[in-house]
Amino acid sequence: MKPKTAFITGASRGIGRAIAEEFARQGYAIAINCKNARESLASLADGLAKAYHTPCLTFVGDVSEEAFIMEAFHSTEQEFGGIDILVNNAGISKIGLLTDMSLEEWNQVLKVNLTSMFCCCKHAIPYMLRRQSGSILNISSVWGNVGASCEVAYSASKGGVNAFTKALAKELAPSHISVNAIACGVIDTQMNECFSKEERRQLAAEIPAGRFGTPQEAAQLAFSLAESPAYLTGQVITLDGGWQ
Repeated sequence: MKPKTAFITGASRGIGRAIAEEFARQGYAIAINCKNARESLASLADGLAKAYHTPCLTFVGDVSEEAFIMEAFHSTEQEFGGIDILVNNAGISKIGLLTDMSLEEWNQVLKVNLTSMFCCCKHAIPYMLRRQSGSILNISSVWGNVGASCEVAYSASKGGVNAFTKALAKELAPSHISVNAIACGVIDTQMNECFSKEERRQLAAEIPAGRFGTPQEAAQLAFSLAESPAYLTGQVITLDGGWQ
């Protein structure tokens, strides 16, 4: 039997990288993507192949560009027979006052965080429908639940991810395809390196768990959700150490 296939966007670092490692460790064939970090992605693929003897495809490009996604998914189907798990992880943040944000910056955040998810879901769903099974997992944020000052565009995009998740879950439930999201709190990734040591200490003190989450914890939850019964769908599960 062929192994199941997981397609993971934004996998060159952080949560996406940890998710790719977890699925490879669990015996999945892996298709991973990033926009620019070709060397990092190739290094990850090589490491996964050596460590877990799992087949791994890499795709470097913008997942909010529909033509790129169509080509990447077609190549994945040709090589692996289809996509069983889609993890929409690619995302960017922009910190600053809304009044200082340009329309171009606003559109870029929405394009990367929300439009990419639309493109990936639109073209992954037909593979899953043919099998009447599959799982879509969207990586969101606690700011999509409650909003964050000076991160209005990011909060709006992640709120959109949450609503998208719940709506699509209802659409696909009759076909036994689950759609869920993880609303991450502060995870110790490169995206949060903007904080000084003192800011990190103060932020950790606000979290009941007393620390930042790890990418590996997010990855373990992602795998658990992907492997959960199809009856678990339409959920936005918060992973934040009790913070929000």
